[in-house]
Amino acid sequence: MRIEDLRRERRERREGNRVIIEEPGNRTIIREGNEVIIRHDETERLRRTYRDADIRVERRGAGEEVTIVRRPDGSEIVTVRDEYGNLVRRVRREPAGREVILIENRRGDRRPTTYGYIEEEVVRLPPPRVTIPRERYIVETERASEADIVEAFTAPPVERIERAYTLDEIRRSQPLRQRMPRVDLDTITFEFGSWELPPDQIEKLRVIADGLRQAISRNPNEIFLVEGHTDAVGPDEDNLTLSDRRAETIATILTERFQIPAENLTTQGYGEQYLKVASQGPERENRRVTLRRITPLLQGQNQQQ
Repeated sequence: MRIEDLRRERRERREGNRVIIEEPGNRTIIREGNEVIIRHDETERLRRTYRDADIRVERRGAGEEVTIVRRPDGSEIVTVRDEYGNLVRRVRREPAGREVILIENRRGDRRPTTYGYIEEEVVRLPPPRVTIPRERYIVETERASEADIVEAFTAPPVERIERAYTLDEIRRSQPLRQRMPRVDLDTITFEFGSWELPPDQIEKLRVIADGLRQAISRNPNEIFLVEGHTDAVGPDEDNLTLSDRRAETIATILTERFQIPAENLTTQGYGEQYLKVASQGPERENRRVTLRRITPLLQGQNQQQ
């Protein structure tokens, strides 16, 4: 499927001041005023990548849906969603019964809706003051060594983290994400209008997978955000879904081809919001995928693990 096929299958409706666009694959685009965001169901990715595992779905009180993926080693990945399909939390349950919360995405002062949690406001922070060299803060795989990538995937925040943030807060606040170094997959290119990665490019992900594997071996509870970006050509809706699906493609390949645990990855598309090169035309460097460690943001930590 390509972007032209998606356009034909979209279903649009209005809820008050919001325009809701539903797409195949449990994706929803929400437009309100000048803001456009996209949401997706990550349990589908876990189901696909762990399709040989024992998977069951349970319904619990207050309309929650719990998906449990039991892996061959006896551990379980438990994903809880609310009655509207919003992620509540992701937990790893060890064979001995010990539970580790990987992602917490609900605070007591937030009210769930069909399009996500209502925040009092998006987290407002000034851009961080970055004192480390640029090549260590923005690591470009075309020029980086494996050691450079491992360092970026294990580095502490560049500024103090004041508290633990929900995944939604992290996804929606660029200055918050900028507290962590990032790795740009500038060796990866997608065809125009497609989110499939050509087979001859898959091997280029090996250095990223090796870096992730080393970071996760130090701390099995690390969470990495895979961010999708596009250039400025095309409508917002097309760019958002392209970027979101490209991020998911990378996450899926990292698990299926390179055995990076699916639960250690989460994805989000940003479309053309954060251009690397200031251009309104076709620009290869803007059609990129970025990874960054977000564990300190989720846990409110300031030190390297």
